[in-house]
Amino acid sequence: MAHYVDSEVGRLGAVLLHRPGPELARLTPRNNDTLLFDGIPWVARAQQEHDGFATALTDRGVEVLYVHHLLTETLAAPAAREELTGAVLADVRLGDSLRRRVADHLAGLDPAGLAEVLIAGLAHEELRGRPTGLVYRLMDRHDFVIDPLPNLLFTRDSSTWIRGNAAVTSLAMPARRRETTITHAIYRHHPRFAGTPLVYEPGLEHVEGGDVLLLAPGTIAVGVGERTTPAGAERLARRVISGGLAETVLVVPVAQRRATMHLDTVCTMVDVDAVLMYPNMAHDLLAYTVTADGEAAPGVAELAVSGPEPFLRAAADAMGIDRLRVIDTGLDPVTAEREQWDDGNNTLAIAPRLCVAYERNAETNGHLERAGIEVIQIAGSELGSGRGGPRCMSCPVARAPLAPTGDEPPSAQG
Repeated sequence: MAHYVDSEVGRLGAVLLHRPGPELARLTPRNNDTLLFDGIPWVARAQQEHDGFATALTDRGVEVLYVHHLLTETLAAPAAREELTGAVLADVRLGDSLRRRVADHLAGLDPAGLAEVLIAGLAHEELRGRPTGLVYRLMDRHDFVIDPLPNLLFTRDSSTWIRGNAAVTSLAMPARRRETTITHAIYRHHPRFAGTPLVYEPGLEHVEGGDVLLLAPGTIAVGVGERTTPAGAERLARRVISGGLAETVLVVPVAQRRATMHLDTVCTMVDVDAVLMYPNMAHDLLAYTVTADGEAAPGVAELAVSGPEPFLRAAADAMGIDRLRVIDTGLDPVTAEREQWDDGNNTLAIAPRLCVAYERNAETNGHLERAGIEVIQIAGSELGSGRGGPRCMSCPVARAPLAPTGDEPPSAQG
């Protein structure tokens, strides 16, 4: 299968998911804030709900690729193993004595065991042998030598595909940064993704996949706020425009509060010309339009910036349509706010006018259906405790192109 994505709504062919596992069971009232969860999920129920999500996709012909399986297979490559263990051992909190012990522990694990530790972490009491040194002795017995990654569930954030290129992002929060080292290693070392060009990589300015929407072939919206920085948006825009992956990037400032952490918590696409939006913000969002600077000197990848103007107007103009249809999450302000908080806006399109949404957002789902959008409703009472919906939990790696017939997808990988 070719790995290629040029829109949010083209027929979905393959997607990266992560089934929640032991890393979720590591959450406690003592650490859930640090690990970015609002509550303590019931792990078995979260797994059931996630299995229901995966089944909804496979029943409609979508290939589901699990991060844990890909990681285990990737770790069979010595270079990948060295890269990922090196990232763990680079943690400055360890100190020299504990770092040596952790290195010995990881060296004794097979690929499956190492994948488990990289995702679920390593607790103080799980370290083999008799560790010595000041750092280990001063740790609480309930602390982690290697932190778990409960947010790996939200595979959208650590990478996003732009046509035939993968953008491995640069996550802002320290609790999540190891997620990108895992995704980066999979794209570089797993046989399925060998040769994939990377248009963005960890270590650059902060960009998160939840802030990147592919509005149409050649048109990308990037939210700037709590997680994606203006510098990150500019770097991504420069790379996709100079690389011929997009002609226009709309940079959209998003209010910096928990309820609007990413752009896709207030806006997702459900048709080629329709978005589901949080009504409290729909007509307040502004966008700066970024294109190539035609006045720049030859060979200089400079950008031209115009605006701001209303996001809906800028998006329609960039997409070449008269207007972008808006479907609201709730008509009254209280319902809209409740359903936005419960990820009512965060839908995953399987095809134009066909999307997956949490069943709990009944009013939003009703609005979608009345607008001609078929909604596949899934349970999410436990999955939603990390504040993420179906789009957050999925990273499409293959969609049918929406590019005009005869327009060969650039850089598509076989």
